Amino acid sequence: MTAGDLVIVANRLPIELADEVDGCRRWRRAPGGLVSALESALPDRKAVWIGWAGTPSDVASDTSSTGNPPVPAGTTDGAYALIEVPLTRADVEHFYDGFSNSALWPLYHDAIATPVYHRIDFDAYRRVNRAFAAAAAEHALPGATVWVHDYQLQLVPAMLREMRPDLRIGFFLHIPFPAADLFMQLPWRRELITGLVGADLVGFQTSGGVNNFLECARRLLAWPIHDDRIRLPGTNNDRRSCVVGSFGISVDWPRIDRIARSEATVARAAQVRAELGNPHRILLGVDRLDYTKGIDVRLRAYTELLREGRLDPAQTVLIQVATPSRESVDEYQRIRDDVELIVSRTNGDLGQIGAPAIHYVRQTQPLTELVALYRAADVMLVTPLRDGMNLVSKEYVASRSDDDGALVLSEFTGAARELAAAWLVNPHDTDGMKDAIVAAATAGPVERKRRMRALRSRVRNHDVEHWTREFLAALTSITRDHGAE
Repeated sequence: MTAGDLVIVANRLPIELADEVDGCRRWRRAPGGLVSALESALPDRKAVWIGWAGTPSDVASDTSSTGNPPVPAGTTDGAYALIEVPLTRADVEHFYDGFSNSALWPLYHDAIATPVYHRIDFDAYRRVNRAFAAAAAEHALPGATVWVHDYQLQLVPAMLREMRPDLRIGFFLHIPFPAADLFMQLPWRRELITGLVGADLVGFQTSGGVNNFLECARRLLAWPIHDDRIRLPGTNNDRRSCVVGSFGISVDWPRIDRIARSEATVARAAQVRAELGNPHRILLGVDRLDYTKGIDVRLRAYTELLREGRLDPAQTVLIQVATPSRESVDEYQRIRDDVELIVSRTNGDLGQIGAPAIHYVRQTQPLTELVALYRAADVMLVTPLRDGMNLVSKEYVASRSDDDGALVLSEFTGAARELAAAWLVNPHDTDGMKDAIVAAATAGPVERKRRMRALRSRVRNHDVEHWTREFLAALTSITRDHGAE
């Protein structure tokens, strides 16, 4: 049986099926910040990654008819083993699209969209969480460290604790944790809090998330809380604490910096500018097509600036990359339609033949292409209505090896706590956003470089390896303390 002393538990495996040029479907490394972040923790460890492969088991069970290759047992370089937790179409509908993304996701993002609560969805959430916990219990060596990730798996820590009390269990939430008054509307609020405190260490992106969680624990559990430590009930010999802390995730600085400095990337960035007609300013947005990202608000602000003449459409270009996401969920279909309507109207009214006002790309882009776009862009627009961290902002900073460029960043991202040298904006304030975009677009080279150097220093010194090392060290320390109690 495959087992590890470090077990990563996440909703998805770090691989995805892709159509190759020869017409075959093959597994490849999945894009995304979580994969990059966690892979830095896996070398030199006997590691296992547990997750879903992305295709419902009752669709792909017969690989001969679907043409899909079986899920590999491990990564191509043998760095760690892969264990799939199969999900059926009903699981995807109720656990993933339902409770995770129609209830928890909007609730945790300040109810920007109205959360939808269905008992059948929570029943599926509980069932799938138990399946993930059972897989972790089966594949963890005695005394292993298990690191559980994100909002889809908040019941796993307590379930796993019951199955395997010998394990060190950490949990990290990648999205915001809402204020207590919002969280309390959730019908299964106590189940989620007790699920999370099954971990030895619960991590959040910011201190605000820590404070919100502790307030919910005070209201719902009535257990002693001292500073960052929740004392769980039990006898003197088996009492346990759950420690809560903030650990802001980051990006793989060495990898991005290496790509940004390569001749191929520099040439591609120049090519992008040339293909756009070498405009005076290029503005760039890169987001998942999600209603929390504020893409529609940003595009409206940009359109108003063009109409008002504060930005010259003959000298200014906006590129908006929107990665398709969760398109089976109604709210995601709505934001896709809204964004595409804004783009078409703006281009129809203000664009010219061969020179649209907004270059809209609704495709997933490889990191090499994104870094080239980051290098080509004079101004990066990162304006979510709410975001746990936002790694695009840090990717842009890491890509600017020329110490140039301007970052316009929403105050309501976790990154804003670290990247104070950006032009910070309230995305709900359209006039304020417009002023910040103009200020960033017209800033002189001295101010741009001063701000960018400060941003780069922060991201360089707090990269993803620092995040991983800090979290795992804290988890190990807490577990040692338990042994001494």
